[in-house]
Amino acid sequence: MDEQEYILENPRSFNLQHIFDCGQCFRWSKQKDESYTGVFGNNVLNVKQSGNNYIFKGICEDNIQKTIEEYFDLNRDYENIKEKLKKIDKSMENSIKYGEGIRILNQNLWETIISFIISANNNIPRIKGIIEKLSAKYGKEIIWNSKSYYTFPTPQELKDVTVEEYRNLGLGFRDIRVYETVHMILDKSVDLEELANEIDTSKVREKLLTLSGVGPKVADCILLFSTLKRLEVFPIDVWVRRVMNELYIKNENENKVNKKQIEKIANEKFGNLAGIAQQYLFYWKREA
Repeated sequence: MDEQEYILENPRSFNLQHIFDCGQCFRWSKQKDESYTGVFGNNVLNVKQSGNNYIFKGICEDNIQKTIEEYFDLNRDYENIKEKLKKIDKSMENSIKYGEGIRILNQNLWETIISFIISANNNIPRIKGIIEKLSAKYGKEIIWNSKSYYTFPTPQELKDVTVEEYRNLGLGFRDIRVYETVHMILDKSVDLEELANEIDTSKVREKLLTLSGVGPKVADCILLFSTLKRLEVFPIDVWVRRVMNELYIKNENENKVNKKQIEKIANEKFGNLAGIAQQYLFYWKREA
Protein backbone atom coordinates (compact mmCIF):
# COMPACT_ATOMS: atom_id res chain seq x y z
CA MET A 1 0.00 0.00 0.00
CA ASP A 2 1.25 3.48 -0.89
CA GLU A 3 1.26 6.51 1.36
CA GLN A 4 -1.74 8.82 0.96
CA GLU A 5 -2.45 12.33 2.20
CA TYR A 6 -5.69 14.21 2.78
CA ILE A 7 -6.37 17.70 4.13
CA LEU A 8 -9.59 18.12 6.08
CA GLU A 9 -10.39 21.80 5.67
CA ASN A 10 -11.88 23.84 8.49
CA PRO A 11 -14.07 21.14 10.05
CA ARG A 12 -16.57 22.04 12.76
CA SER A 13 -16.90 19.99 15.96
CA PHE A 14 -13.47 18.44 15.49
CA ASN A 15 -10.64 18.52 18.04
CA LEU A 16 -7.96 15.83 18.19
CA GLN A 17 -7.46 15.91 21.95
CA HIS A 18 -11.20 15.81 22.62
CA ILE A 19 -11.70 12.88 20.23
CA PHE A 20 -8.75 10.75 21.31
CA ASP A 21 -8.73 11.49 25.06
CA CYS A 22 -12.42 10.98 25.88
CA GLY A 23 -12.01 7.27 26.69
CA GLN A 24 -13.45 5.77 23.52
CA CYS A 25 -10.27 4.50 21.80
CA PHE A 26 -6.90 3.01 22.73
CA ARG A 27 -4.71 2.97 19.62
CA TRP A 28 -4.02 6.66 19.05
CA SER A 29 -0.88 8.16 20.58
CA LYS A 30 0.16 11.78 20.89
CA GLN A 31 3.50 12.61 19.25
CA LYS A 32 6.14 15.17 20.24
CA ASP A 33 4.88 17.57 17.57
CA GLU A 34 1.33 17.48 19.04
CA SER A 35 0.07 15.30 16.17
CA TYR A 36 -1.53 11.88 16.77
CA THR A 37 -0.67 8.57 15.15
CA GLY A 38 -3.13 5.69 15.18
CA VAL A 39 -3.77 2.22 13.81
CA PHE A 40 -7.30 1.17 12.86
CA GLY A 41 -8.35 -1.55 10.45
CA ASN A 42 -5.47 -1.98 8.01
CA ASN A 43 -4.62 1.71 8.23
CA VAL A 44 -1.82 3.65 9.91
CA LEU A 45 -2.44 7.39 9.94
CA ASN A 46 -0.88 10.47 11.44
CA VAL A 47 -3.05 13.57 11.82
CA LYS A 48 -1.76 17.04 12.59
CA GLN A 49 -3.55 20.35 12.97
CA SER A 50 -2.37 23.16 10.72
CA GLY A 51 -4.28 26.37 11.35
CA ASN A 52 -7.95 25.49 10.94
CA ASN A 53 -7.13 22.43 8.82
CA TYR A 54 -6.07 18.87 9.65
CA ILE A 55 -3.46 17.01 7.60
CA PHE A 56 -3.86 13.23 7.47
CA LYS A 57 -0.95 11.20 6.13
CA GLY A 58 -0.15 7.51 6.16
CA ILE A 59 -0.93 4.03 4.87
CA CYS A 60 -4.57 3.50 3.99
CA GLU A 61 -6.01 0.39 2.34
CA ASP A 62 -8.90 2.31 0.76
CA ASN A 63 -9.37 5.89 -0.42
CA ILE A 64 -8.07 8.03 2.44
CA GLN A 65 -10.81 10.67 2.26
CA LYS A 66 -13.58 8.04 2.35
CA THR A 67 -11.85 6.19 5.20
CA ILE A 68 -11.52 9.35 7.30
CA GLU A 69 -15.10 10.45 6.66
CA GLU A 70 -16.41 7.07 7.82
CA TYR A 71 -14.11 6.54 10.79
CA PHE A 72 -14.50 10.06 12.20
CA ASP A 73 -18.26 10.13 11.54
CA LEU A 74 -17.87 13.31 9.51
CA ASN A 75 -21.25 13.07 7.83
CA ARG A 76 -23.09 13.47 11.14
CA ASP A 77 -24.13 17.03 12.02
CA TYR A 78 -22.58 17.51 15.46
CA GLU A 79 -23.30 21.24 15.40
CA ASN A 80 -27.01 20.48 15.29
CA ILE A 81 -26.66 17.82 18.00
CA LYS A 82 -24.85 20.26 20.29
CA GLU A 83 -27.52 22.92 19.80
CA LYS A 84 -30.20 20.43 20.87
CA LEU A 85 -28.25 19.26 23.93
CA LYS A 86 -27.27 22.79 25.03
CA LYS A 87 -30.95 23.65 25.47
CA ILE A 88 -31.40 20.94 28.13
CA ASP A 89 -29.67 22.82 30.96
CA LYS A 90 -26.67 24.99 31.85
CA SER A 91 -24.56 22.03 32.98
CA MET A 92 -24.98 20.32 29.64
CA GLU A 93 -24.08 23.57 27.89
CA ASN A 94 -20.91 23.92 30.00
CA SER A 95 -19.81 20.34 29.33
CA ILE A 96 -20.25 20.87 25.57
CA LYS A 97 -18.15 24.06 25.68
CA TYR A 98 -15.37 22.08 27.36
CA GLY A 99 -15.39 19.17 24.90
CA GLU A 100 -16.89 20.83 21.84
CA GLY A 101 -14.67 18.90 19.41
CA ILE A 102 -15.68 15.39 20.50
CA ARG A 103 -16.81 12.98 17.80
CA ILE A 104 -17.72 9.36 18.45
CA LEU A 105 -15.59 7.20 16.19
CA ASN A 106 -16.87 4.34 14.04
CA GLN A 107 -14.54 1.63 15.36
CA ASN A 108 -14.37 -1.97 14.17
CA LEU A 109 -16.89 -4.04 16.15
CA TRP A 110 -14.56 -6.97 16.79
CA GLU A 111 -11.70 -4.77 17.98
CA THR A 112 -14.06 -2.76 20.19
CA ILE A 113 -15.37 -5.93 21.87
CA ILE A 114 -11.92 -7.22 22.81
CA SER A 115 -10.56 -3.77 23.70
CA PHE A 116 -13.35 -3.10 26.19
CA ILE A 117 -13.09 -6.57 27.72
CA ILE A 118 -9.42 -5.70 28.32
CA SER A 119 -10.49 -2.30 29.72
CA ALA A 120 -12.46 -3.83 32.63
CA ASN A 121 -11.00 -2.63 35.97
CA ASN A 122 -7.99 -1.29 34.12
CA ASN A 123 -6.33 2.06 33.42
CA ILE A 124 -5.81 3.59 29.99
CA PRO A 125 -1.97 3.37 29.76
CA ARG A 126 -2.14 -0.31 30.72
CA ILE A 127 -5.02 -1.03 28.33
CA LYS A 128 -3.05 0.59 25.50
CA GLY A 129 0.05 -1.42 26.40
CA ILE A 130 -1.79 -4.75 26.42
CA ILE A 131 -3.50 -4.03 23.09
CA GLU A 132 -0.17 -3.04 21.51
CA LYS A 133 1.48 -6.25 22.71
CA LEU A 134 -1.47 -8.35 21.50
CA SER A 135 -1.32 -6.67 18.09
CA ALA A 136 2.47 -6.91 17.76
CA LYS A 137 2.41 -10.64 18.53
CA TYR A 138 -0.63 -11.74 16.50
CA GLY A 139 -1.56 -8.92 14.10
CA LYS A 140 -0.14 -8.06 10.69
CA GLU A 141 2.87 -5.76 10.36
CA ILE A 142 2.59 -2.48 8.43
CA ILE A 143 5.83 -0.59 7.85
CA TRP A 144 5.55 3.17 7.45
CA ASN A 145 8.35 5.72 7.68
CA SER A 146 10.74 2.87 8.59
CA LYS A 147 8.67 2.00 11.66
CA SER A 148 6.60 -1.13 12.31
CA TYR A 149 2.93 -0.89 13.23
CA TYR A 150 0.57 -3.81 13.81
CA THR A 151 -3.07 -4.35 12.98
CA PHE A 152 -5.47 -5.60 15.64
CA PRO A 153 -5.59 -9.43 15.28
CA THR A 154 -8.69 -11.02 13.76
CA PRO A 155 -10.56 -13.89 15.49
CA GLN A 156 -8.88 -16.25 13.02
CA GLU A 157 -5.43 -14.94 13.94
CA LEU A 158 -6.22 -15.61 17.62
CA LYS A 159 -7.77 -19.06 17.20
CA ASP A 160 -4.74 -21.01 18.47
CA VAL A 161 -3.72 -18.62 21.25
CA THR A 162 -3.87 -20.22 24.71
CA VAL A 163 -5.06 -18.72 27.99
CA GLU A 164 -1.45 -18.84 29.23
CA GLU A 165 -0.24 -16.85 26.22
CA TYR A 166 -2.82 -14.16 26.93
CA ARG A 167 -1.72 -14.15 30.56
CA ASN A 168 1.88 -13.63 29.49
CA LEU A 169 0.79 -10.46 27.68
CA GLY A 170 -0.43 -9.04 31.00
CA LEU A 171 -4.19 -9.58 30.64
CA GLY A 172 -4.54 -10.88 34.19
CA PHE A 173 -8.03 -12.21 35.01
CA ARG A 174 -9.15 -11.11 31.53
CA ASP A 175 -7.09 -13.88 29.86
CA ILE A 176 -9.82 -16.51 30.04
CA ARG A 177 -12.44 -13.92 29.09
CA VAL A 178 -10.66 -13.00 25.86
CA TYR A 179 -9.95 -16.66 25.08
CA GLU A 180 -13.60 -17.65 25.53
CA THR A 181 -14.94 -14.68 23.55
CA VAL A 182 -12.58 -15.38 20.64
CA HIS A 183 -13.96 -18.92 20.40
CA MET A 184 -17.59 -17.80 20.80
CA ILE A 185 -17.08 -15.54 17.78
CA LEU A 186 -15.24 -18.24 15.82
CA ASP A 187 -17.97 -20.85 16.37
CA LYS A 188 -20.69 -18.25 15.65
CA SER A 189 -22.27 -18.47 19.12
CA VAL A 190 -22.36 -14.73 18.61
CA ASP A 191 -22.48 -13.66 14.96
CA LEU A 192 -20.97 -10.20 14.43
CA GLU A 193 -22.76 -9.71 11.13
CA GLU A 194 -26.12 -10.48 12.74
CA LEU A 195 -25.35 -7.99 15.51
CA ALA A 196 -24.57 -5.31 12.95
CA ASN A 197 -27.84 -5.94 11.12
CA GLU A 198 -30.11 -6.15 14.19
CA ILE A 199 -32.19 -2.99 14.63
CA ASP A 200 -33.39 -3.63 18.20
CA THR A 201 -30.69 -2.31 20.56
CA SER A 202 -31.97 -4.38 23.50
CA LYS A 203 -31.52 -7.56 21.47
CA VAL A 204 -27.99 -6.58 20.50
CA ARG A 205 -27.15 -5.79 24.14
CA GLU A 206 -28.63 -9.11 25.26
CA LYS A 207 -26.41 -10.97 22.78
CA LEU A 208 -23.30 -8.99 23.74
CA LEU A 209 -23.90 -9.86 27.39
CA THR A 210 -23.51 -13.56 26.55
CA LEU A 211 -19.87 -12.93 25.61
CA SER A 212 -17.33 -13.80 28.29
CA GLY A 213 -16.11 -10.68 30.08
CA VAL A 214 -18.90 -8.45 28.78
CA GLY A 215 -20.99 -6.92 31.55
CA PRO A 216 -23.50 -4.06 31.27
CA LYS A 217 -20.93 -1.24 31.12
CA VAL A 218 -18.70 -2.99 28.58
CA ALA A 219 -21.75 -3.90 26.47
CA ASP A 220 -22.86 -0.26 26.43
CA CYS A 221 -19.35 0.91 25.44
CA ILE A 222 -19.37 -1.57 22.55
CA LEU A 223 -22.83 -0.40 21.47
CA LEU A 224 -21.78 3.25 21.49
CA PHE A 225 -18.15 3.29 20.36
CA SER A 226 -18.21 0.67 17.57
CA THR A 227 -19.82 0.70 14.15
CA LEU A 228 -23.01 -0.43 15.91
CA LYS A 229 -23.30 3.29 16.80
CA ARG A 230 -26.31 3.17 19.17
CA LEU A 231 -26.36 6.81 20.23
CA GLU A 232 -29.15 6.29 22.77
CA VAL A 233 -26.90 4.12 24.96
CA PHE A 234 -25.41 5.71 28.12
CA PRO A 235 -22.36 3.83 29.51
CA ILE A 236 -21.90 4.36 33.25
CA ASP A 237 -18.51 4.32 34.94
CA VAL A 238 -17.26 6.00 38.12
CA TRP A 239 -16.94 9.42 36.40
CA VAL A 240 -20.39 9.30 34.84
CA ARG A 241 -21.96 8.17 38.11
CA ARG A 242 -20.21 11.05 39.87
CA VAL A 243 -21.24 13.77 37.43
CA MET A 244 -24.84 12.53 37.16
CA ASN A 245 -25.13 12.42 40.94
CA GLU A 246 -23.61 15.88 41.40
CA LEU A 247 -25.79 17.47 38.73
CA TYR A 248 -29.12 15.67 39.00
CA ILE A 249 -29.46 13.07 41.77
CA LYS A 250 -27.58 14.75 44.65
CA ASN A 251 -27.20 11.72 46.90
CA GLU A 252 -24.69 12.35 49.72
CA ASN A 253 -23.23 8.89 49.05
CA GLU A 254 -22.64 8.53 45.31
CA ASN A 255 -21.96 4.81 45.75
CA LYS A 256 -25.64 4.38 46.56
CA VAL A 257 -26.66 5.81 43.19
CA ASN A 258 -27.70 2.89 41.01
CA LYS A 259 -27.56 2.34 37.26
CA LYS A 260 -31.35 2.39 36.81
CA GLN A 261 -31.62 5.84 38.42
CA ILE A 262 -28.95 7.23 36.12
CA GLU A 263 -30.36 5.58 32.99
CA LYS A 264 -33.85 6.90 33.75
CA ILE A 265 -32.58 10.48 34.01
CA ALA A 266 -30.36 10.10 30.93
CA ASN A 267 -33.25 8.77 28.88
CA GLU A 268 -35.64 11.51 30.05
CA LYS A 269 -33.15 14.35 29.54
CA PHE A 270 -31.10 13.28 26.53
CA GLY A 271 -33.29 10.73 24.70
CA ASN A 272 -31.72 9.24 21.59
CA LEU A 273 -28.64 11.49 22.01
CA ALA A 274 -27.77 10.11 25.46
CA GLY A 275 -24.52 8.53 24.29
CA ILE A 276 -23.17 11.79 22.90
CA ALA A 277 -24.29 13.65 26.03
CA GLN A 278 -22.45 11.02 28.08
CA GLN A 279 -19.20 11.76 26.24
CA TYR A 280 -19.42 15.49 26.91
CA LEU A 281 -20.26 14.91 30.60
CA PHE A 282 -17.56 12.24 31.04
CA TYR A 283 -14.82 14.32 29.43
CA TRP A 284 -15.82 17.46 31.33
CA LYS A 285 -15.91 15.75 34.71
CA ARG A 286 -12.71 13.74 34.26
CA GLU A 287 -10.59 16.46 32.62
CA ALA A 288 -11.90 19.67 34.20
